[in-house]
Amino acid sequence: MDSGTHLVMGLGLAGLASIDPVIASDQTVYAAVLIGTVVGSQAPDLDGLLRFRSNAVYIRNHRGASHSLPAIVIWTALITLLLQVGFSFSLPWLHITGWVLLAVVVHVFSDLFNTYGTQAMRPITDKWISWNIIHIFDPVIFTLHVLAIVLWALRIADPTVIFPIMYGLLILYYIWRTIVHHALVKRMPQIDEEYRESDTYIVIPTVSLYDWNIVKRRPDGYFTIGDLRRGNLRWVDSARCAEHPVVEISKNDPAIRSFLYFTSYACAEVKEHSWGYEVRWSDVRYRHRKQYPFVGVLLLDSDYKTLGSYVGWLSDDRLQKRLRMNSY
Repeated sequence: MDSGTHLVMGLGLAGLASIDPVIASDQTVYAAVLIGTVVGSQAPDLDGLLRFRSNAVYIRNHRGASHSLPAIVIWTALITLLLQVGFSFSLPWLHITGWVLLAVVVHVFSDLFNTYGTQAMRPITDKWISWNIIHIFDPVIFTLHVLAIVLWALRIADPTVIFPIMYGLLILYYIWRTIVHHALVKRMPQIDEEYRESDTYIVIPTVSLYDWNIVKRRPDGYFTIGDLRRGNLRWVDSARCAEHPVVEISKNDPAIRSFLYFTSYACAEVKEHSWGYEVRWSDVRYRHRKQYPFVGVLLLDSDYKTLGSYVGWLSDDRLQKRLRMNSY
């Protein structure tokens, strides 16, 4: 989820903590839990600081080790210890640890429902897990949290009533979205008039509850990109991965390796220039305004020597400017 949603989730869990008698009976302890759930709901995304090293390092590691099974334990222990130090070791360990752990787990678990995904099962497996059920910003989840927090802050209703009801509704919402998503995946062969038996589909959520983006992949590396709007399927673009020696060469570049490590929906395009070659890998899951802004690009001269590279999210104009800078 986006940072704003994780923030309101942390506040929501602090409100839910009012059902714990030990927390609710002591304002100091409640303050510590509020800090703990807010920090715990943000902590796994501290890997965003890797941007200061390079975009390639960030892309390769974001939602990786920081969202893993060991990281959940480490974040929980670290935040709990810092709270204990800050409050002179006067807090009930078990209760503080439990609510901080819940905040961290909710963060990681909710990220599994997005298209970006996480490596939540490390060290068991390095596989990226993305269930493609909830958009990275979901207006229903965000709005319900904000409404509950406002009712709590204005003391219009008791938090022991507000937040259990809200989370009960959200559990039902997640179940409903999961059922809808799986039903659409199963229906795609019937909806798609161009379906072939070897075709596979990825159904990607949007901000709208009833609209989805679709990527169809064929074994030959051919992708078809479209959308499903109110049950109507429309194909809007296609991509065939280029076969060229520089494509294989580009896979040895550290930046491109980071890009390909993250996504299995990348397709390469090769452009020949007077000075050499441009190899552009695009993640076809992310189409925006007729472009694919999540890219890994490598520039090589005529002798296949690297001139510059870039990995990240950019518009086409900004990308060209960035690559020209890197090539000097």
